[in-house]
Amino acid sequence: MSLIGMVLCKATIRQSIRLNYLQTRGCFLDRFTACSSGMSRSDCMGIGRTINSLYRMDLQIRRALHVTQPGMSTNLLSVEELFRKKSLQHYLKEVAIEYRDLLNTVNLPGKEQALEEDVKFTRTRVAHLVPLIESVKDLELKQKEYEETGTLLKDEDPDIRELAEMDRRACQEAIRELRQKILSHLVPVEELDESDLVLEVCAGVGGQEAMLFTAELFEMYQNFAAFQGWLFDILEYMPSEIGGLRHATASISGPQSYMKMKFEGGVHRVQRVPKTEKQGRMHTSTMTVAVLPQPTEITFTINPKDLRIETKRASGAGGQHVNTTDSAVRILHIPTGVVSECQQERSQLRNKEKAMQVLRAKLYSLRLEEETSKRYQARKIQIGTKGRSEKIRTYNFSQDRITDHRIGKTLHDVKGFLLEKTNWRK
Repeated sequence: MSLIGMVLCKATIRQSIRLNYLQTRGCFLDRFTACSSGMSRSDCMGIGRTINSLYRMDLQIRRALHVTQPGMSTNLLSVEELFRKKSLQHYLKEVAIEYRDLLNTVNLPGKEQALEEDVKFTRTRVAHLVPLIESVKDLELKQKEYEETGTLLKDEDPDIRELAEMDRRACQEAIRELRQKILSHLVPVEELDESDLVLEVCAGVGGQEAMLFTAELFEMYQNFAAFQGWLFDILEYMPSEIGGLRHATASISGPQSYMKMKFEGGVHRVQRVPKTEKQGRMHTSTMTVAVLPQPTEITFTINPKDLRIETKRASGAGGQHVNTTDSAVRILHIPTGVVSECQQERSQLRNKEKAMQVLRAKLYSLRLEEETSKRYQARKIQIGTKGRSEKIRTYNFSQDRITDHRIGKTLHDVKGFLLEKTNWRK
């Protein structure tokens, strides 16, 4: 994820999905609140499965529409408003009851224990609930501590009142963090969140200015990967003869790399006065970003008979070696027509490995999309037609602002977000 992606996409966009999901869950739970007093544990678990399916449905809809529906987060509730809803409080109580019942089931004597599969499921569910239950208990303790500081604020000693005020502010901050942590535990984790990824950037509308902006964002992603401690391996790099970058792909590997980068896919728009513009006119250009989960060879295999591998002489900078050896590799997956190329390395074998890496990610993405929707492909959804109207984010240099159109949020200091690592911590 880019630097602005760290602030907007990871925190705010992901939070928007969480809040929208919890609102949907709240509406669902409201229907059960009236009749839940006599509800059995199996009924509660059934509700939980229904809630999870609602979340997955919501996420699929967002993936398909996030480019053309920027206003989907208009009526989202804040974290404080969510925790005031009775449906959420009721659900947390039901989860606590379920956790206690599951612990009792695990601790039953040998003869009374269920089948081995049931025991395995129970233990897995307990392990899944432990972080949530602990966070809820910590929140209850902090809320009680916050209430106790209110009594000290009425003390006659000004020093005690000052200390109480400091403790009260610390409690408020801790409560906000714990509530956010609880929401994180409530949202099911996507299966692909722990995957590595293939990043693809491509210049869109705007000529040389679009290519210059593409090079800047690609460098930003590279710096962010270094900041996160991820491995950033350039697979393909096609610079422009007049400056900038036409197209590039890179493999990014590291903890939570796909989870933090997945919302970067889409059309990025830049508005600024180019250095070559003599009359000071504002230009609007675009570039596209595609983020594809990268499978391992264990989870996804390709039949070698379905591949057509071609070698050729590499083009571009590189000296005599470029013109004398067939080091560039082009791989075609015959059944789908998907093509992958690589000429970055001097070794043909190494170029083949990198091309296969990109091809595997593209084919894996196609297979995932076929399972969830026959109508869309992940790369096409993210890239669209590269038009200015399809933007997910705008970088306006003259106004020094960055606007994410999916959530309607604006931040400032464009250069800081593109260049300064200190901003990535925000």
